Formats: sequence, C-alpha cells, structure tokens
Amino acid sequence: MVKVYEFLAEGFEEIEALATVDALRRGNCEVVLVSVTGKRNVSSNTGTTVVTDKLFEECDFSDADVLSLPGGMPGTTNLYLHAGLRDLLKKHAAEGKLIAAICAAPSVLARHGLLNGYKASCYPSFEPLMKGAVVTGQMVTEDRNIITGEGPAAALPFAFTILRRFISEDEVKAIEESMRFTHLMHQ
Repeated sequence: MVKVYEFLAEGFEEIEALATVDALRRGNCEVVLVSVTGKRNVSSNTGTTVVTDKLFEECDFSDADVLSLPGGMPGTTNLYLHAGLRDLLKKHAAEGKLIAAICAAPSVLARHGLLNGYKASCYPSFEPLMKGAVVTGQMVTEDRNIITGEGPAAALPFAFTILRRFISEDEVKAIEESMRFTHLMHQ
C-alpha cells in the first residue's frame, strides 16, 4: 500500500489538506496526518481544528512513498521553519521519492533548494519565493519527483495527479467520477 505523510502546521489551508487526504484514501493510499506543532490538534487558517494521526517526533518516515505539504498562511511559514521537516524533505528528494506541495507550500521546497531547475506551480503571490524554479502558471505541474499545485481550486486535480503515480488511469477516472469531478469538468 502506498504510504503518504501529509504535514500540518498551525494555519494550514484546510481544502488543500483534506481534499487531498480524501482523494488519496479513496485511491487506497494510507495517509498519515502529521503535526509539526508538538500537539495533535492543529488549526487551519480559518480556525477548523484537525486531530492528526501522529506527531512528527513519533514517525521515522522510512516507509514514506510521498511527502505532502498543504499551503495556507501562516501554515506554510511554519512548515518552512521546522528543521526536522526540512531535513526529511532533502533526504526524500535526494532519494528521488515523490514530494507534493500546493499553493504557498511549493515555496518551502524552493527555499530549501529543492526546485532548482524544476517546473512548478504555486499561488501567484508566492512566485517571488520560487528561486531556481520555472513557474508554469498551471493549475498542477508535475516534474520528475515533484508535484505542485496552484491553490485551493487545484486541490482535487493535485490529488488525482499524485494518484496517477500509483494506480491505473481507469481507477483514477472511477474516483473522479465517484466524486463528481468529471461532471464539474464538463459544465
């Protein structure tokens, strides 16, 4: 089973976090919500509190297939400032494993030097922080072992792009249909 660790910090964007979790779990991925705050309860940028599965310190991440970062502010800043997450992202990237970040969170990757020479998407106001990346302006960008998304509206396409790495196109299309995403795209 594919193992995804999604990292939550105070001020995360809930649509980006939870829509991604929902779609990945529908694709039979094991998704572990990880708090980088030292406490299980983490509040979104709109005040919704989520109880995470684990604290960062409780995980060894050796079984991680995907590391996923939702955006939101100040969540993105809080993810950037977490030294353990920085080291984990660098190790995961060096191993060529999949990293996914959406909205403001691709700036975390860029600021840690992980997007040098990569095409990437991000929330438009974060483009100045995307040093070394080629910002595409696309809803979702996939380049080698990095998947990035532009913002909240990209949450489902972002999640489906991650799923396409691990399950068949027919299985992804079935999930898109069950979530009525295909209906939305044909409006």
